[in-house]
Amino acid sequence: MPRKNEFKLDVISVRLAKGAPLLSEHRIISPKDAIDVIGKELCEMDREVLCVINLKTDGTPINCHFASMGAINQAIAHPRELFKSSILSNAANVILIHCHPSGSLQPSKEDTIITDRMAQVCDLIGIPLLDHIIVAGDNSMHFSFKERGVMPNPFHSYHSDYRTLDIDSPMVAEKGKKR
Repeated sequence: MPRKNEFKLDVISVRLAKGAPLLSEHRIISPKDAIDVIGKELCEMDREVLCVINLKTDGTPINCHFASMGAINQAIAHPRELFKSSILSNAANVILIHCHPSGSLQPSKEDTIITDRMAQVCDLIGIPLLDHIIVAGDNSMHFSFKERGVMPNPFHSYHSDYRTLDIDSPMVAEKGKKR
């Protein structure tokens, strides 16, 4: 005889819950635009925080998802958590943005890895990753993977050693290498 609740299976639902608004109708077409919208809030954080800005086709923000609140020098993120809000919001494009409370703009190895993973997943899902931006200090400085030429490209292989990244000059693809 089966025990009571032996075959009980909880039914759950996943929904988009709106919080207090942070974004406006300010279109995001450059890293500076993304920083103008959310950078100040991120630079006030005492630990790394990773956000996903979900965008309409024209660059108008749909919402901002604070996907990971980490420690003073790292935020753990996985594509499955990063994409929840994007899919539920019907995003056409996404931008990742996170802060470095240390004030350093140097991307970590983990920053480079998550950018590459997200670009690959974005390509599979059909929601393009437009950029990954790091903000630091008083919000006057930033590092844009796109501006620096380190956004993954299916036809090029880029330097992957984070210790060799020069934040003062654009990265150059290694010619002749394929992923």
